[in-house]
Amino acid sequence: MNQAHESRLIVGISGASGVVYGVRLLELLRNAGVQTHLVMSKTAELTFAYETSHKIDEIKALAHTVHRPGDMAASISSGSFRTMGMIVAPCSMRSMAEISTGVTTTLLTRAADVCLKERRRLVLLVRETPLHTGHLRAMTALSEMGAIIAPPVPAFYAKPTTLEEMVDHTVGRTLDLFDIDVGITHRWGEQDESRRRPPERSKLVTNTKRESP
Repeated sequence: MNQAHESRLIVGISGASGVVYGVRLLELLRNAGVQTHLVMSKTAELTFAYETSHKIDEIKALAHTVHRPGDMAASISSGSFRTMGMIVAPCSMRSMAEISTGVTTTLLTRAADVCLKERRRLVLLVRETPLHTGHLRAMTALSEMGAIIAPPVPAFYAKPTTLEEMVDHTVGRTLDLFDIDVGITHRWGEQDESRRRPPERSKLVTNTKRESP
C-alpha cells in the first residue's frame, strides 16, 4: 500500500501580514522530509514585497511542488489526491470567509475546502485584529466543520528574545497538530528537554527586513 500521502502536506500562503510563518513552515518541513505542496495567493506576493526582501522564486524553491493560484485543475483541488491536510499561514480574512462558505475562487481556498470535505486536518493561522462579529462567526462555522483556528499569538512563558523565536514557537505548535516535531518548541514542564538546538535558518527566514531604497 502506498503511504506517500502520510508525508505530504499542503501549505497555503495568503496575502495577510505574517508571510514569514509560511516561509518557516516550508523550510522546517523540507528539513523534516515532508513533501510540501505550496499554493500562494497573488496578494501574498505583494505582501512579501512589503514585509521582506525575499524573492518569490526563492520561496517557491523551498517547496516540493508549487501550484498556481488559478489552476483549479491542480492535484490538490481533488479529494482523490491524498494528503495529511493543509496549513494556511498566514490566513487572511478573505480566504477564511471563502473557506467558511464553500464558495471558493482560488486554488488556495479550494484546496482548504477539499480538506474539510475529506475530513482532513485544516489549520488556519488567521491574521487580523481586532475582530468583528462576522470574523468570529466565520471562525465558529469553520471550527464546527472541523477546521482548527490557530491565530499566531506569541507565548511569553518561553521568554522569547527575538522575533525568530516567536515565529518558531508558533510554527512548532502548528506542526504539533500534525504530530510533526521539528525540535523548536519550548514545552511547558519540559524546559530542559525541549531546549534542543533548532534547525538552522536560511537567509530567507532571518532576513525579514527590507533594504532601504
